[in-house]
Amino acid sequence: MNLKYSDFLQSRDMAAFVATYPPLEQVTQVKRQTVEFQAVLEIPNYLEKEPWEVSLWYSRGGKSTKTDWTEAAFALVDQSHCPVSLHWPSEDDLSRLYFSVQLTQAELPSINFTVKFRQSPEHSWRWVRDEHGLADGLVIIGKPDQKNNTDISLPDLVHDLNPDLKWKPHTSQCPGTQLWSIEVPVEGSRDDKSTFATVPLGIPWGQFVRWFALIRDWSPWLAPRQGKSGFALDRDALLCSFLSSEGKHLVFLGISGPSDVTTLFSSDQSGKLMVHIRNDNPNEKTGTVLVAVGNNFENANAAVMYHARGLGVASTPTAPEQDAGEQQLADEVKAQWYETWYDGLGYCTWNSLGIKLTDEKLLNALDVLAKHNISISTLIIDDNWQDIDYSGSGQWQHRLNNFEAEPKAFPKGLRSLVSDVRSKHKNIQTIAVWHALLGYWGGVSPDGPLARRYKTIELARQDEDAERRNLPLGGKMTVVAKDDVSAFYNDYYRFLSSCGIDAVKTDAQFMMDTWTSASARSTLTRAYLDAWTIASLRHFSNRAISCMSQVPSIIFSSQMPRNRTPVVCRNSDDYFPDSPSSHPWHVWTNAHNALLTQHLNVIPDWDMFQTTDSRQHLSPSYASFHAAARCISGGPVYITDIPGQHDLNLIKQIIGLNPRRNRCVIFRPNVLGKTIEQYANYDDLTLLKVGAYHGRAATGTPILGVFNISNRYLVELLPVGPEYFSGVLDGVYYVVRSHSSGKVLGPVKVGEREKLVTVGLGVAGWDILTAFPMEKFKRGDGKGELYVANMGLLGKMTGAAAILASRYRLQENGRVFVDVLVKALEILGIYISTLPEMEKESSIQEHLMVTMQGQPLPPHTVSVNKVDGHILEVDIETAWKELGLEAGWANEVEVKIYFPL
Repeated sequence: MNLKYSDFLQSRDMAAFVATYPPLEQVTQVKRQTVEFQAVLEIPNYLEKEPWEVSLWYSRGGKSTKTDWTEAAFALVDQSHCPVSLHWPSEDDLSRLYFSVQLTQAELPSINFTVKFRQSPEHSWRWVRDEHGLADGLVIIGKPDQKNNTDISLPDLVHDLNPDLKWKPHTSQCPGTQLWSIEVPVEGSRDDKSTFATVPLGIPWGQFVRWFALIRDWSPWLAPRQGKSGFALDRDALLCSFLSSEGKHLVFLGISGPSDVTTLFSSDQSGKLMVHIRNDNPNEKTGTVLVAVGNNFENANAAVMYHARGLGVASTPTAPEQDAGEQQLADEVKAQWYETWYDGLGYCTWNSLGIKLTDEKLLNALDVLAKHNISISTLIIDDNWQDIDYSGSGQWQHRLNNFEAEPKAFPKGLRSLVSDVRSKHKNIQTIAVWHALLGYWGGVSPDGPLARRYKTIELARQDEDAERRNLPLGGKMTVVAKDDVSAFYNDYYRFLSSCGIDAVKTDAQFMMDTWTSASARSTLTRAYLDAWTIASLRHFSNRAISCMSQVPSIIFSSQMPRNRTPVVCRNSDDYFPDSPSSHPWHVWTNAHNALLTQHLNVIPDWDMFQTTDSRQHLSPSYASFHAAARCISGGPVYITDIPGQHDLNLIKQIIGLNPRRNRCVIFRPNVLGKTIEQYANYDDLTLLKVGAYHGRAATGTPILGVFNISNRYLVELLPVGPEYFSGVLDGVYYVVRSHSSGKVLGPVKVGEREKLVTVGLGVAGWDILTAFPMEKFKRGDGKGELYVANMGLLGKMTGAAAILASRYRLQENGRVFVDVLVKALEILGIYISTLPEMEKESSIQEHLMVTMQGQPLPPHTVSVNKVDGHILEVDIETAWKELGLEAGWANEVEVKIYFPL
């Protein structure tokens, strides 16, 4: 249950709640020798006047014995210098007190610290660890001019490096990093059985303070793991990173795919990093590990991924004529890159309509959406539309009979259904159907029409991970043989296209990795992936969703090369609406998997979600939590609402009306969302922070999503700087706005004394904070400066992604000219620091002139924001309708604003 903040304090028998920056529980890296610690106490009003004391208890250099710890008293911060609370529950019976203390000349590389507090000298000290369960924080202090030593060799970084392994340095494509490769030999397969080898590599740094890994949670999916000291993996990992006590990051990536070798990582009982290899080739092969070191994780991670990209393209075992054909097809669809089919709201039938799908259910669901004025542009007809043989005990054994839809559930056929959809719902531009890569979950029916039409083979499959999840993936399956795979896909997609289908969701791709035959994995995996890619390019212009494909061999052979248009790719295990505990984990996993998928040639898909929790009666609701995560992801957004169960207000925060297409669009940041704290553990009492960015470098807009994934209230102090808002620049002024509360902090100049914002979130709580760059104008007569910023569409979660362009200019007549382009109709926000002055003097209409597409706007469509008086609101949607404007060939709305300096 989501308690009020004051109720939470009382339930824990507490009189104060503490948050600090740098945060407890986590690692913070700073570059300056003077470290300022800040703390906030949340207390009942009747205790506000008490002489509260807060004390920092710290140890330099990572020492932990009792005599090495020192105490420093915090000082109460003057109210005018307190951090701004952008998101905090409004409770009149609570007050906040802020404290600060500085540690100077921090000559040692790190500081361990915790906090204690008391109501007055007459009261006992209370430790944050005991009161709130918050572990010690760690601050790593790097020198401002810290650079990599290019003379470092790999044995300097990996202690006890296995002398039997061959390694060599490479030129890194990422500045500030060094790169090596390690070769690990493995014997060839025998009797059609893969050969496995587990080889010790060494201990990164000899000793490290944090580690992070992306493991194979089970065959189709990746998931994050973290630790603070001993390295222990419960599953094989694809990527690992280790943080040293000096703040350096050592990243390891196993290369898979080329030469039929899968290279992963494991750990032994002593915490040593191990290389775990599988060879499907009958000849002896070599597994490859890439290693990079850097002063920050993102650069080291990019270094191994960039190098792996080159290795993947060079080693792709595809016939030259197939390469040429695929490239030609990719060239043919380049004209559509900028007209992405996933830029509109989508609707998927899976969770919404259940497993017994029929044409009647589908058409009814679309009618209900239209009745509620929910304009979708993409329809995904998910599993259970196909003609299958219903063999075995469940869907995992069912097999595909033919290309046509299931005759009983879709008696008029697929073409008739698509025709009905398009005739009744003109807003739907793309219709996709689900299918498994091998036909259906169990392949193709050996007695059906497809088996008579194409050559097939029978293969055994076994998946230990599936057994752990109680999924029956054993036994045999029939699949189309290699010689006919291309014909199968070409015929399948030609049929779908003839029915009016123009996109596919291709699922169960991991099934190839469950085959027990080494030769089948070696020969058929590439054949299926090539056939699918070429067919989807030829028939659907690459409008495809790759699903259950986070398999190492698929990642490196199909998702790494950049000689084709990006494909939408599922980024994590499924969204499970009826499993409350899965909701925060789902968002957490996607944010961490994006650390890898950001470097692939894919658009990460964080899966569908429901805008209401009415069926599962969740308390609190995670509907908006999921919506915010999808908006900041940079990927597609599609819902799976049960017909009639929709949160229209929530949907309105996701989409907007594009003026030319007259259809709803979503607002995708063009730099993908990902976690900014890869070493934070899921069980740590910390907010998940997902960073994204929209626009050009230096002039774009950093976006930070914050999500409470814990089962209790959390409070954090967040600095407005590059550590949290990726892309902000020193010396540039920003205004930071909370989507949830509408509150604003600004102007903030990055690089000066860190300005903090306070965020308090309940269970399932979230917010999106956006830092808009400001233009500064010098005013005469000692009036100081005027600051202006385009804040995008205010009512949208990622309204900054609606911004196409912003121009600011001081005209000769002394008036400021602001010219903005946005991609949709809604309420545009413009921050003007002098707006309160204008409103105080007289009506703002006397000071401002606002035009759209060259026409003056009706006065009632221009107003001042009620939450912050510095924000001008321009209701361009209402003005567009009242003025009867038409977009013509343009794909944007241009608004011009003139006001006095």
